[in-house]
Amino acid sequence: MKQLVSALFLSAVSVLPLAAQQTQKPVLHGRNWMAITGKPLAATAGAMIFQKGGNAVDAACAMLAATCTMWDTLSWGGETQALIYNPKTKKVIAINAMGVAPGGATVDFFKSKGYNFPPEFGPLAATTPGTPGGLLYMLASYGTLSLEQVLAPAMEMAAGYPIEAQAAGSIERGKSKIEQWPYSKKVFLTHPGEKREAPEAGEIFVQKDLLSTLQKMVASEKQALKQGKNRKQAIMAAYDRFYKGDIAREFVRGSQEQGGLITMDDLAKWKPLEEEPLMVNYKGIDVYKLQQWTQGPVMLQALNILENFDLKSMGYNSPKYIHTLYQAMNLAFADRDFYYGDSYAEPREPMKGLLSKAYAKQRAGLIQYNKNDPNIGPGDPYPFEGKKNPYIGLLKERGYDLDFTSRNFAPVHDMTSNLPDTAYMERLWLGTTSVEAADKEGWVVSMTPSGGWLPACIAGKTGVGMSQRMQSFVLDSALNPFNVLAPGKRPRVTLSPSMALKDGKLFLSSAVQGGDTQDQNLLQFFLNVTEFGMNVQQATEAANFNTNQLWLSLGGTKTADRQPKPGQILLNDNTSEEVRSELKKMGYTLSFGARTSGPVNAIYFDWKHGSLWGGSSNHGEDYGIGW
Repeated sequence: MKQLVSALFLSAVSVLPLAAQQTQKPVLHGRNWMAITGKPLAATAGAMIFQKGGNAVDAACAMLAATCTMWDTLSWGGETQALIYNPKTKKVIAINAMGVAPGGATVDFFKSKGYNFPPEFGPLAATTPGTPGGLLYMLASYGTLSLEQVLAPAMEMAAGYPIEAQAAGSIERGKSKIEQWPYSKKVFLTHPGEKREAPEAGEIFVQKDLLSTLQKMVASEKQALKQGKNRKQAIMAAYDRFYKGDIAREFVRGSQEQGGLITMDDLAKWKPLEEEPLMVNYKGIDVYKLQQWTQGPVMLQALNILENFDLKSMGYNSPKYIHTLYQAMNLAFADRDFYYGDSYAEPREPMKGLLSKAYAKQRAGLIQYNKNDPNIGPGDPYPFEGKKNPYIGLLKERGYDLDFTSRNFAPVHDMTSNLPDTAYMERLWLGTTSVEAADKEGWVVSMTPSGGWLPACIAGKTGVGMSQRMQSFVLDSALNPFNVLAPGKRPRVTLSPSMALKDGKLFLSSAVQGGDTQDQNLLQFFLNVTEFGMNVQQATEAANFNTNQLWLSLGGTKTADRQPKPGQILLNDNTSEEVRSELKKMGYTLSFGARTSGPVNAIYFDWKHGSLWGGSSNHGEDYGIGW
């Protein structure tokens, strides 16, 4: 027993970037396919679809449907975004299935209710549902199986599955909110009046209304096929029923009954979009992220900045390495917090400037080597695309100085010295799930769906939990003129899958849950592989750190709830005393966590051996299956 405990301890604390580094979970090896996501049952759903002959898009859609049905920190009324590698065109494409603010959602409406940000929970937090439309579009355009086949695992689960402890515990903890919403109360509080009203772990959890909604979608597909429609048209018939038919009518009725703003017109006008992803080259590797309606470009900006440094020589998680990454991330997040927003709405974001190598070199020059800079603010990317910044006045009014002969100065209301409390850290890490799928034909999907998490407000008898993503808008242009709430607009979200190609071939596909920490953890995962030679499992488990020197994207309705905490850093418990001491000297305030890996899910493409390597972090319940 003593030897076993010692072995487990060594496995848990080993973070050295060596080929022999121990991990708590094994690398997944597959030749034909790989399916990884946030829950074991959902990964099994992906495996079932692969076994039926489906491709990676089919499997990813099945895993998405399963995780939504399991309330894996999301539901069917949330939002989906994905990167897909198409082996036929050899290109990475992006799917934008982010909902929009309903017609009645205005700045004046929320300010009249005393909000500095839209609410965290309830009907007024909801954008239009995006996940059903995104799933149906991806499946129709790039999948091979029918909707009935792909939804079969989710429908079986809706009919009754053994709920896991994490979701059951979330229901119990959130029951005071759930009790306010009649349709949620009916679904989630399976033991009304008892001391524990939520389901117990392992209890068969039945969702009759959701099952009916999924069955209606499949029935529309079948009817369209009987009418002679082709596969794609039949799947899109299910789309029309959800967004324009009886499902839509019940969703709108149930939302409005509980005080929501979404209308039939809002649903009918919304549609998923296929986009060009953004990309930068880091030392010969093309790294792809979603556009600036997500925080994805943060990682691209950070990589551009870090390309100016010899990271490998610093040593993995040395004080110098941690300090350099922390400063680079702060510079990128300062730009995110001011310049990112809906790429389809005015004003247009200066992404060419933000992603230019010259701008990154200028930003890198601001890094102080011996201390944390608590005054980092947004830069001025406009000259790097040949334009004049129209927001100079706003930035100066806010308190930033863009004279690069001096330092940037943060406004007083951006500064706080309070230690991170439980509520703050929950908002920083507010979770979702991730989906990774790849097949032998070369199709790859990286996805970070979210929204409608527990405690969720269910819209009528649809069984569909509404999104809470409205809270990611700002109501004050001084915070971010590109992300101010407006009807029909998408909020700038944290959701951020990644994909990388090397020498024109697939290299890495990765995604992670965790709110504002997503691109922090994905950046470090990527560098673990590329700079320090870790394999994909080692890189997912390796100790990361997180900066709190950013504006939170989620949680709280007051400005004080979202303020940055300059110099605050989350480190792994196993960080040495020497590293801790050096970071304190640099002005950092330290906090610690037992597991700080993400949790990252990822696939590495081994062209030497013609195989797939899957990595799934030891952080939570994430799980993968390969064949």
